[in-house]
Amino acid sequence: MKKKMKQSKIYYWILPALVVFGMVSCKKENSRGYTPGTGAPSISSVQTINKYTADTVLQTTSTYSSSGIVTTTVDTNFNHKTLTAFDSTTVTGNLNTMYRINGANLGAATKLAINGVTVYFNPAWGDDNSIIFTLPTNVPYVQPQPNTIVVTTLYGTVTYKFTTLPPPPTITYVSDFDFFSNSQITLGGKGFASVSSVKLRATGDALTVVSKNDSTLVLQFPAASTATESTLLFTYTSGSNANAQTASTTTFDDLDNAYTIFYKSSFQNSWGDNSWSGPSGAQPGAPHSYSGTKSLEASYPAGAWQIEGWANYYPSIAYDPSYKFLSFWVKGGVAAHTLVLVGNQMAGGYGQVQNANAYTAQLVTVPANVWTYIKIPLSPSQTSTNPNFLAFWDNGSPASQLGFFLQGMNGDVNETMYFDEVAFIK
Repeated sequence: MKKKMKQSKIYYWILPALVVFGMVSCKKENSRGYTPGTGAPSISSVQTINKYTADTVLQTTSTYSSSGIVTTTVDTNFNHKTLTAFDSTTVTGNLNTMYRINGANLGAATKLAINGVTVYFNPAWGDDNSIIFTLPTNVPYVQPQPNTIVVTTLYGTVTYKFTTLPPPPTITYVSDFDFFSNSQITLGGKGFASVSSVKLRATGDALTVVSKNDSTLVLQFPAASTATESTLLFTYTSGSNANAQTASTTTFDDLDNAYTIFYKSSFQNSWGDNSWSGPSGAQPGAPHSYSGTKSLEASYPAGAWQIEGWANYYPSIAYDPSYKFLSFWVKGGVAAHTLVLVGNQMAGGYGQVQNANAYTAQLVTVPANVWTYIKIPLSPSQTSTNPNFLAFWDNGSPASQLGFFLQGMNGDVNETMYFDEVAFIK
């Protein structure tokens, strides 16, 4: 009898505990504002949350006259997209875009996977009939792929056909910003596996695709082109659209149509070495150019206030308003330095212009031991008070000297720098 009474007391405490646990469980289940269904999950459709369309009127191009007057033209913008109204059902998805899965018994979902990759979703954003998610950039899209959405719940699994579209070809790395007849460049980025053709957007000249995978594209430029500078126009396949197009934001310069000082391993247009120290001028080794075997070497002795550069005393280079940029590649030495670009017709002349006395466009930051591409905008008129524009002919035309001054400091080491593909770009 005593034993039975003891057991009764245990049951007396257990029953209230179970009731409280049940109440807490129900409260937790209903905390989302709905009660998940216990049936097998199903998917009826997928919808975009927002729709974006290409804007065909927002791209503008500015050109300068010899007097500095700006002319603006409007062209198609393949990269700018405008938010429009809610879209309809879709069976394809773009990376980094939000979607809604519609169906039934989805409230008990424990996992969402697309092409085998687990995708995060917040149950509070949906309900028993929907799941809202953003398609992450790590979902694979290069075909073949499963092309599926798989939702797993406490009560089953459902699979739905859904194709992740490749992103527009996007450049994050280039081997060169300059090109010339039949030269090659390598592009790094994403979305290149779907590329079917590439053209110079400025002229429509076709480039040859030498090789490609999704992250690397090797291109060969045409044997002849009238382009001075141009972005690239990619045609690629995106789902059922085999002729999708996008333009690069990266601009490439045609050295065949530029005024060049040095490229293809040699001085051009009667330019030559004008350095103060040696070795200098065109030297074997360390070229940046695709087809080159030499680059311009510049030696800066430790502690010296030194100018290294080049000259063309005849016929020299006359001012031309069609020149828009001075561009070059430079490889740094042991330490990072700031060079001052100088010229005989620039303010300060071909002399020792200290960093503190130089204006912004003259200052060239050179990281240590790597090739760096420099592209400096030229003044839209012969003279300029805008420090962001290089007034190369400020004191008259023609100009015959171009160089780089390194301001010496105590503790400097001997430095060797290299230059390649030096040109005035139209």
